[in-house]
Amino acid sequence: MTTIRVLPIDVANKIAAGEVVERPASVIKELVENAIDAGAKTIKVESHKGGKQLMRVMDDGRGIVEAELPLAFSRHATSKLTSIEELTRVKTLGFRGEALASVAAVSQITCVSRPASQTAATRIRIEGSHQTGLGSAGAPAGTSISVENLFYNVPARLKFLKADATEAGHIYRVVSHYALAFPQVRFSLQTESRTVFQTNGSGKLLDALISVFGLETAREMLPIGEVEHDLGLEHDVDEQGRLNLQSPTVYGYVGTPSLHRGTRNQIVFFVNKRWIQDRSLNQAVIQAYHTFLPVGRFPVAVLNIDLDPALVDVNVHPTKAEVKFQEQRAVFSAVQRAVRAVVTEQAPIASFQTPQGAGADGQGADGHGADRHGGHGHDGGKTGWQPPHFGAESRNRAELSQFGLDVQRTLDLEGQPNTNSKMPMMRVIGQIRQMYIIAEGPDGLYLIDQHAAHERILYEKMAAQKDKSEVIRQQLLEPLVLDLSPIHSAIVEAELIALTEVGFEIEPFGGNTYRLRAVPEILGQAEPAKTLVDILDEMADGAIPLAKEIHEKIAITVCKQASIKGGQILSLEEMRELVRQLEATTAPRTCPHGRPTMIHLSINELARQFGRIQ
Repeated sequence: MTTIRVLPIDVANKIAAGEVVERPASVIKELVENAIDAGAKTIKVESHKGGKQLMRVMDDGRGIVEAELPLAFSRHATSKLTSIEELTRVKTLGFRGEALASVAAVSQITCVSRPASQTAATRIRIEGSHQTGLGSAGAPAGTSISVENLFYNVPARLKFLKADATEAGHIYRVVSHYALAFPQVRFSLQTESRTVFQTNGSGKLLDALISVFGLETAREMLPIGEVEHDLGLEHDVDEQGRLNLQSPTVYGYVGTPSLHRGTRNQIVFFVNKRWIQDRSLNQAVIQAYHTFLPVGRFPVAVLNIDLDPALVDVNVHPTKAEVKFQEQRAVFSAVQRAVRAVVTEQAPIASFQTPQGAGADGQGADGHGADRHGGHGHDGGKTGWQPPHFGAESRNRAELSQFGLDVQRTLDLEGQPNTNSKMPMMRVIGQIRQMYIIAEGPDGLYLIDQHAAHERILYEKMAAQKDKSEVIRQQLLEPLVLDLSPIHSAIVEAELIALTEVGFEIEPFGGNTYRLRAVPEILGQAEPAKTLVDILDEMADGAIPLAKEIHEKIAITVCKQASIKGGQILSLEEMRELVRQLEATTAPRTCPHGRPTMIHLSINELARQFGRIQ
């Protein structure tokens, strides 16, 4: 029989720490939040070996008095709450009194703190929750916390940490996001003794945006609400100092429709300046850009939502990464309306125009619609979608080869039996919404996702080249000098060999600057700099579950960027060749990400739908 027992304090502390401390960035997040709550105007962050070896956060905040410093590392010890009533109106970033105790349970931690009223600082040393030293020290007013050898006493957690560059990237993400939430605070981040990020603490969100995203991106951001003064936790308070916002107030910056990314990770939300993740709010922003962005692209946004703390529960997630709104629909609607209003009023809206030399069908000389992204045009604010022109066969074969499709081979193979048993022989009929190819097979109708199918074709082409050590590169006429963000720079530095294996030729050019000399041949006419940044975005996002090795992950991402997109018009010859090449692959039914490339509607199902059979 099993015996019920109370766990030893040491084990319980480590279990509790595992809920709060997931990785080095979790430690940085908790320490930065404590520094902000302490009223710091300057916060300096350092990390070594991705934070595994050392992390240090220094601030000029109020500090901790000598008598209370040991107590600060006890579980559930906090200066921010005194009653259950206050838990319903949390005004600070931290409140549970778990962060310092959790960090101390799984690391070796040294804290030096001095309030301005003390002449000397107090230094405490804790290893695995056990205090090993306490005494006086010389230090400026504020607090400095050094965390060494994270998870040294929990090796099972340590082995799950990623490469140093990946962990450093997560730390950068935390620091940069809080710099966006608190532009009045001067932030700096040093990685391996090199300053990779800093802000000036001017209080202007636009200045913080420039530091995080770069000047070119910041120029394409549109303001929402009052963004150039400090709103946040001290704004609109009652006599007790509590926020009094019954309806959500949204402010921040959003990108113009011409500014978009391949992933959602540059849509950033704060609630009363607390950084959160919320899928519903992400969707609100994406819906606000409906018809403005190309298919598969996502906007850039940095938004803060101010509302009464009584209307939001921040105590629903161990790491406080998620919150629960009392009126979720109201918050969703406020975000969507605010973003949509700015995008429609201030952003340049593409008008539906007949390109020079176009025929009566509205097609340009290249057979594409008016929208340069291959998406929907606009006419007076209404969607001006045009059906694909199936007479595009008149384009010359040089133009048709831009997707790597050999039209002559298609014409030569027309009518020959299919030898690949993985797919039936198909006859291409046409295209739906410039996204799906309609084909007839011996057993019914097939709808083929042109983007997913081309991804599969390109991926196997790259794999074959790599197996033969014959990866084909396209040299750039002039090398491009790229100023990458710290997180992108860390990825390039860590995965330079893998990037080279798939066809990129990149060389360091000092700091976060790199020189791009060549790209994989399959990228064709794509914009090299933009494409590389999108690839690095997806690598940082890590959303490719089927990739086993890093070079495979990069190859999958390259193929996604290079493949035919939804919204791209294809001629019948191009569609036929796409199907022929898909038939020749080893796994034609899924793309490298695992999505299906086709849907089959059988003859029996068609007959059933038309009532011919029961």
